[in-house]
Amino acid sequence: MTDKNLSPIEKIKTESDGLRGTIAESLQDEITGAIREDDQSLIKFHGMYQQDDRDRREERAEKKLDRLYSFMIRLRLPGGFLTAEQWIAMHEIAGENSTGVIKITTRQTVQLHGILKSKIKPTIQAFNAAKLDSIATCGDINRNVLCSAHPKQSNIHSEIFAYADKISTLLMPKTRAWYEIWLDEEKVLDKKEEEDPLYQERYMPRKFKIGIAIPPNNDVDVFGNDIGLIAIIENDKLKGFNIAIGGGLSTTHGNPETYARLGTVIGFADSEEKTLKAIYEILTVQRDYGNRSDRKLARLKYTVDRLGADWFKEEVEKRAGFKLEEARPYTFTSRRDYYGWEQNHEGLWYYTVFVENGRILDDENVALKSALLAVAKTGKVNFRFTANQKVIISDINENDKETIDKILRQYKIIEHTDNASPVRKNAMACVALPTCPLALAEAQRYMPSLITKIESLLAKHELSDEEIIIRMTGCPNGCARSYIAEIGFVGTALGKYNLHLGGDHEGTRLNKIYKESLEEPEILTELDGLFASFKNERNSNESFGDFTMRKQLI
Repeated sequence: MTDKNLSPIEKIKTESDGLRGTIAESLQDEITGAIREDDQSLIKFHGMYQQDDRDRREERAEKKLDRLYSFMIRLRLPGGFLTAEQWIAMHEIAGENSTGVIKITTRQTVQLHGILKSKIKPTIQAFNAAKLDSIATCGDINRNVLCSAHPKQSNIHSEIFAYADKISTLLMPKTRAWYEIWLDEEKVLDKKEEEDPLYQERYMPRKFKIGIAIPPNNDVDVFGNDIGLIAIIENDKLKGFNIAIGGGLSTTHGNPETYARLGTVIGFADSEEKTLKAIYEILTVQRDYGNRSDRKLARLKYTVDRLGADWFKEEVEKRAGFKLEEARPYTFTSRRDYYGWEQNHEGLWYYTVFVENGRILDDENVALKSALLAVAKTGKVNFRFTANQKVIISDINENDKETIDKILRQYKIIEHTDNASPVRKNAMACVALPTCPLALAEAQRYMPSLITKIESLLAKHELSDEEIIIRMTGCPNGCARSYIAEIGFVGTALGKYNLHLGGDHEGTRLNKIYKESLEEPEILTELDGLFASFKNERNSNESFGDFTMRKQLI
């Protein structure tokens, strides 16, 4: 498929010399902390975004100063795994080159903010020394691959977890630009070495996301991904995966052509070979038929709806050379993290730490960053990130559990985790202000105080033990997956949010707008009334999301 009116970014990609552009030259420009405009699109493929401190824009403009530019770098961590040695390296890099805050993302990886242009290269080289990279974590390409996080979920979790790495490797770009620009490798002279049959010179029309879930826990919100893989396990053996396509949550305020969509299950693949082949060809179909004229309509969900799920499935099957089987039965009953101590089938121990909105730092409440560094320095653990912005201290032998527990108690991490309310543990917020250029309202900086007020309302109505899922985004792009929350807040302007209701507890139903552009007093008034009705009119064991749907409140 050829679009007559390609978006400007399509030209930037195809003329970029394998994503090199003029990034190397931009880095040498000492006049500004920014890089050239075209390169701002290309560095996303290298795992970073150019940002600026929006809190200081007005002040600097008055002084006729350039914006305070910096960069965010995001790591590629399929399935969200780090060794203790890598954690120590990340801690040190964050302290030297960024704001110092380690941010766990909703895609099971970490990102550092506030990196100055002169520090990008040293930061990436330091990550590389720790065997970490940022390749393909942003841009029009397959992003970090999600996988159900906790090994206690299944006896064959390690087998399913390995798929995240296999998929990530399969869908990596072939260009050596990242290595040349950031690690000073010699430039590839023979372009045949970089021929990329998957991405070609066009790459994808838009970002592409993949998640793998292990029923009955949908902790990765599998249907919110372009491709969702649902593991089918029988008698502790992996039989294959149901494959869902066309999930995606970003929208645009005021543009009715954009919408959130959950993935459509199109069939079952019964082997690793078929699963990987199907994934690959889903990308090639989207590459060839996705919208390259209007980036707001470029995600796979729009291609599936425009051409039809049945047509899309048939095209994938034709390219793959086999038919998908009928989808196998499965059931989701939750989408949760397993807080505190848990043991898996191998006898290894895991402690899931509460991390509010994924921000690892030392503050007046808890020295979380110092505690996790102390744990890492024992060399007796690994770390895993959840898709809900939490960290699991992982793979602890029975003989070492007491040592780790002592550190967690010394730093009051167990107390911190135990004392967090159910609603706070389930809450998520995106980065938003001051660094995200798309943010219309606050999210991670504001969410904690709003949750405190919501906790008071829940206590008033004797609902403090309810595990209601609340999520907030500072714009309609849905990074914190607010459109599949039981209560979703979507920023419309400073201090104003659309209030969404009706998502289910399992992540299989989108919510809907209940009230638009509410300020905090209006939000709390609405929730007070809703919680009162929920308390008095709910059915036995009915979740808040199901209640709002049954009562036709939306």
